[in-house]
Amino acid sequence: MRRRPFFQFKSIHTNIAIAFSSLIICTTVILSANTYLLSSDAVKDNSYAYTEQLIGQVNTNIQTYIGNMESISELAIRDEGLQKLMRLPDPYDPEGLALTKQASGFFRSIAESRGDIASIVFIGTNGALVSGRSDAVLKDYYELLNQDWYKSAREAGGQTVISSSRIQHVYKNEYRWVVSISRQAEAAADGNTGVLLVDLNYNVINDLCKQIHMGNRGYVFLLDPTGDLIFHPQQQLVYSGLKSEEFDRILQSSGDRSFEAESDGKTKIYTIRSSPYGWKVVGVNYPEELVGDKRQIQFSAVLWGSVCLVIALAISILLSLTLTKPIKRLEGHMKKVEKGDFDTRVEIESTNEIGKLARTFNLMTGKIKELMGQIVQEQEDKRISELKALQAQIHPHFLYNTLDSIIWMAEMNKLDDCVRMTSALSKLLRSTISKGEELIPIRSELAHIEHYLTIQSIRYRNKFTYSFEVDPAIMDCRMLKIVLQPLVENAIYHGIKNKADAGHIQIKGYRTGGGIELQVIDDGVGTDAAKLNANIAKGRAGPAPAALSAAAAASATSGLGLQNVNHRIQLNFGERYGLSFDSELDEGTTVTLRMPELGEGSGVQL
Repeated sequence: MRRRPFFQFKSIHTNIAIAFSSLIICTTVILSANTYLLSSDAVKDNSYAYTEQLIGQVNTNIQTYIGNMESISELAIRDEGLQKLMRLPDPYDPEGLALTKQASGFFRSIAESRGDIASIVFIGTNGALVSGRSDAVLKDYYELLNQDWYKSAREAGGQTVISSSRIQHVYKNEYRWVVSISRQAEAAADGNTGVLLVDLNYNVINDLCKQIHMGNRGYVFLLDPTGDLIFHPQQQLVYSGLKSEEFDRILQSSGDRSFEAESDGKTKIYTIRSSPYGWKVVGVNYPEELVGDKRQIQFSAVLWGSVCLVIALAISILLSLTLTKPIKRLEGHMKKVEKGDFDTRVEIESTNEIGKLARTFNLMTGKIKELMGQIVQEQEDKRISELKALQAQIHPHFLYNTLDSIIWMAEMNKLDDCVRMTSALSKLLRSTISKGEELIPIRSELAHIEHYLTIQSIRYRNKFTYSFEVDPAIMDCRMLKIVLQPLVENAIYHGIKNKADAGHIQIKGYRTGGGIELQVIDDGVGTDAAKLNANIAKGRAGPAPAALSAAAAASATSGLGLQNVNHRIQLNFGERYGLSFDSELDEGTTVTLRMPELGEGSGVQL
């Protein structure tokens, strides 16, 4: 007697619901109660206060530093020698060169006294250029006038402009990562003025921000008013999209504030401080790192988590064994079906959803087997019917016209031509209506074509000549019967017939690396080969391009037709074989038939 499982319900949904409900309720109640008892609003308030204090310190340090740099720029721009140089009409006369040297020395002394200054540069509207560095060459004057820092300072009208972190390129072959302070000098009476640029080493800003430690993962970053990063400890990850921040909310924030947000799948505390020059100093911290009673929470979480884990594992193992056994059995039967065994049947042991699924599975496999049999039979019948229909290649008009020609020749006492045409028609009909093998030797197909060409040449009163150039080595290879006639018919009706002079049709055959190729070549009026190839590739019938009359169109779509020949070849040998066309107007057309090399006794797909 089969042992009844420990948990047995009528519905598998009930089993799953009770299992997961037990796990969820047990875990949620214990962890939620424990978290509620150990957590309080004080933890979050302390976290905010701590972070705000650190960010306030960073903001104060940066403001102090920028203020010192502004004072230095004020000192430099009010240098007496620089003021005189700015007012000279020609800064490159002897007096101007002396003042330039004096101002350059003053700038150099300032830069050398402060390791955080990368360079000091002055550009006057009168063409004066002063640099605080002797080891580098400034770029062209007019190129400097077009740089953003110069334009921004001119637009600010004497106010200090502080840029975001950027690559500075005022010196030739030198690109430094800096933060720039620029301002326009007070204009002289003659209107001359200038712009002073002080480049600060980016490492100074970096050091100021990295001095602040907020837990193990907390950090500080700076934004300018446009939302561009001035500093971020993981700046490359942000630019590459591997790390994200709440930039939009930060820019929309007015004044100093803090908020929590989900970013990169983690909860972060953002603390914002705004500086007088538009920068936003943002501190990012993680609440879990600021919890004071961390050890107690960890111990409690480990203890109760372990208890819950043991209970959950015990319930999960027991329930999984009960629930998955019939599913595994059903899976085994499905694998048999995947391998093609549609006779397999699942034993139905219960009335729940798995039992219903097993019953449906049995019905499905039986129905699939039945439908597959029907489909195979229908496809077989369809293909046989198609081949039989395709073999009805003799157009009634061709037969009528041939008989009329025989009657006419008999009446005109052209007995030799009458005998030739009657004999050719007899042999042609014999090969057409024969019910022999689908594959015949190439020599038999060529004999059929020769009979057809004999009839047509007599009918058209020597409108064309024909010749055969076939490799004797392939004569005994086998091919689908009556596939060349539509190609020859196409050459006569669409190539030779519309030509003013007599034409010539050549049948060529040879062995290639990929099989055998047979070609029907005419020197007729030609056609649009690209369009004809496209129509054949799409497998649809259509009138031949170029000069195609209604009668010719009817002939082209009768019997096998070019597209039906291509379809028949691919149906039997695969899509790598078939027809292709090469033609030029007034030059002629070449139709190439590609097929595999088949020896005697080769079969064909029917």
